[in-house]
Amino acid sequence: MDTYYSKEVNVQILVSLMKSHGIRKVIASPGTTNINFVASVQQDSYFELYSSVDERSAAYIACGLAAESGEPVALSCTGATASRNYIPGLTEAYYRKLPVLAITATQHPGRIGQNMAQVIDRRAVLNDMVNLSVQAPLVHTDEDKWALNVQINRALSELFRHGGGPVHINLETSYNKDFTLKELPRARVIKRVCYGDELPKLPDGKIAIFVGDHRKWSDRLTKAVDEFCGKFNGVVLCDQTSNYRGKYRVLANLISEQTQYSSPYLSPDLLIDIGNVSGAYMSCKPNQVWRVNLDGEIRDTFRKLTRVFEMEEIAFFEAYNSLNSTKEIHSEYYDDFVAEHARIAAKIPELPFSNPWIAHQTAHRLPANSVLYLGILNTLRSWNFFETPESVTCYSNTGGFGIDGGVSALVGMSLANKDRLCFGVVGDLGFFYDMNALGNRHAGNNIRLMLINNGRGTEFRNYNHPAARFGDDADAYMAAAGHYGAQSHELVKHYAQDLGYEYLSASNKEEYLAAVERFLTPTLTDKLMVFEVFTDHQCESDAIKIMNNLEVSAAGTAKQLAKNILGEKGVQAVKKILNK
Repeated sequence: MDTYYSKEVNVQILVSLMKSHGIRKVIASPGTTNINFVASVQQDSYFELYSSVDERSAAYIACGLAAESGEPVALSCTGATASRNYIPGLTEAYYRKLPVLAITATQHPGRIGQNMAQVIDRRAVLNDMVNLSVQAPLVHTDEDKWALNVQINRALSELFRHGGGPVHINLETSYNKDFTLKELPRARVIKRVCYGDELPKLPDGKIAIFVGDHRKWSDRLTKAVDEFCGKFNGVVLCDQTSNYRGKYRVLANLISEQTQYSSPYLSPDLLIDIGNVSGAYMSCKPNQVWRVNLDGEIRDTFRKLTRVFEMEEIAFFEAYNSLNSTKEIHSEYYDDFVAEHARIAAKIPELPFSNPWIAHQTAHRLPANSVLYLGILNTLRSWNFFETPESVTCYSNTGGFGIDGGVSALVGMSLANKDRLCFGVVGDLGFFYDMNALGNRHAGNNIRLMLINNGRGTEFRNYNHPAARFGDDADAYMAAAGHYGAQSHELVKHYAQDLGYEYLSASNKEEYLAAVERFLTPTLTDKLMVFEVFTDHQCESDAIKIMNNLEVSAAGTAKQLAKNILGEKGVQAVKKILNK
């Protein structure tokens, strides 16, 4: 009987990536739970297979084979206690940094602890046994497939990282008996590039640099990125927390958030991903992504990652700059992006009184050299639409991405330089969550806090939020409306004034424009300022909807119409049919 590859997708991905990562030596031990893997590699001429009945011996054979050949060696065993016999050999490999890949087969994890035969818990490993252990579950959805691809790439690349060492993959099986797959699907490969490695060639075409949350930039790094963009026709896609202020900055959310228009400039041939967690939710569709970070970790934000550069950003950009000696400046991509941004920005109408309206009126007027803190999430989204002065640095708690700690973070920022104005914009739930920080005796007169009080978590009442379908019923528990005085005009006023602070307030555009002049005073005043702005959740939602629909294309209109008629599930079903 002719047999080919297993129909189990996790096996297919593992086998494909083993071939791409150059892992061809396999030592197989007999068993049932690992049949799908062993049968798949057995019939593939790429692999060099050996047999060992004793798993303890197999692991030591792998150590010797890896040490002498200089190549990684894979092990495969069945379930039950077979894998326990790998421990001595993997410990040896760990301390000698030998690239041994232990692939242990397992049944569904839900069977653990249910007194089912041959099921043991292999989800945790000893500290000095392997450098990394990952689970490789069965694949049921596209999300499963993507996540597994990332994990297997991460595991296989760890065999060679920091001098090398053993790695464990716990491979689940359903005992699928179908081995009729003749052509192995090619899984996406993610490779790691370290100091001293040969740098891959940059692809031809448009290159974008996406900057997530980023600390203050050095002049040297800014210069290197500017030079890179000029040499390779690049652009730097930013949100407010990116803090890049070089020649090629584009605050790209205004373009990326258009729900009825997909900009061709958001599909670069290469996206270079730097920085940390971003709250921009930027809808980029790159052909491939390179991540540059000293941590060297595989973080597949855009699901198109192909390389991770384990190095400082400055080293990456200066290295590529040195490979191109041209003095000619190429800014076509950047110029097109700027023109696209200006064209869409020109369509912004008069917005309802809301966080986006406030940002539109205020962002560009922030005093020079000030600091801006933006609360999660409606505030950060709203202010990402509008540019701030070049000398302003901006932060948000995008790491843990919770509403807590915003006022405290603002106080902390103010302590770094008591002569520098620190502006904060937070929602009412975030403010009351963290209002005690205003009572901290270190809070100084360089703090200017704006509280957008809409009486609820207005994020959950925005037209495009999943909770919006519940209408007013969302207020009780999802949006947590009615707490903290239910938009009382006295509560925060008394709190601020009793602490000895200056209090300002506004409930409409006219009152805001009158008060904001004082709030934006470019010099230090005698007191810390609290500016409470009362808005309505419907106006907040309407403003976001307007900002997200400034540009409309025929394709975008058709897509939106399909969603309205078919619903999200219907659209996904049609996509699956078209992809088959």
